[in-house]
Amino acid sequence: MRFKDKTVVVTGAAQGIGEAYARALAAEGANVVVADVNAEAGEQVAKQIASDGGSAMFVSCDVSSAESAAALVEQVEAAYGGIDGLVNNAAIYGSMQFDLLISVDWDYYKKFMGVNMDGALVMTRAVYPSMQKRGGGAIVNQSSTGAYLYSGFYGLAKVGINGLTQQLAHELGGMGIRVNAIAPGPTDTEATRTQAGDAAKEMVKNLALKRMGKVEDMVGACLFLLSEESAWVTGQILAVDGGQTFRL
Repeated sequence: MRFKDKTVVVTGAAQGIGEAYARALAAEGANVVVADVNAEAGEQVAKQIASDGGSAMFVSCDVSSAESAAALVEQVEAAYGGIDGLVNNAAIYGSMQFDLLISVDWDYYKKFMGVNMDGALVMTRAVYPSMQKRGGGAIVNQSSTGAYLYSGFYGLAKVGINGLTQQLAHELGGMGIRVNAIAPGPTDTEATRTQAGDAAKEMVKNLALKRMGKVEDMVGACLFLLSEESAWVTGQILAVDGGQTFRL
């Protein structure tokens, strides 16, 4: 029960990897805030966590909106007294349009980056004062190995997440707040099946471990980076990718 009496906000927790994070945190004692724009699915995740014996609440939140993020903090503080952890997982992915950086519709690009890159900063700016009041905390951003490979504006957003992680680690470190990121490789989720289709089989051939990742493969890394087990780890991007990438 590493997170007993701790409150952790997980954005994009209505499905996929975010849902797995939320369930795992609740199983280890956390009060979990399921934050998502999909109210129906998010409510269901929170109800299921509660029926399994955990503590959870759903809060509708658009991570690209500072007003929405501030409203979330107000609701969470009223319910749980404060915030100890944040997982910035929300992203436009399963419904992502395919296009080039040089031709993608500008309004769509701005909307996409507003969620996939700026959203992590919006949420961090809203949440860190509550963490500071609690004496510190931990933030985990969801990156991707797409940051190291050609993947258009999706990869560009993840490059931004990596840079944001490193910069915020320095800005917030003096407050006792650690900031790290997880960079998943090809992971078997509904969103990836929608985006990659049969191409996923080709990706697996280039991995050191010859299988797609599972959402459960990401959970251990997230729990580690949020827990006191990583008390002297900050500003790091941890690839959980079956050996897809390596950096010297």
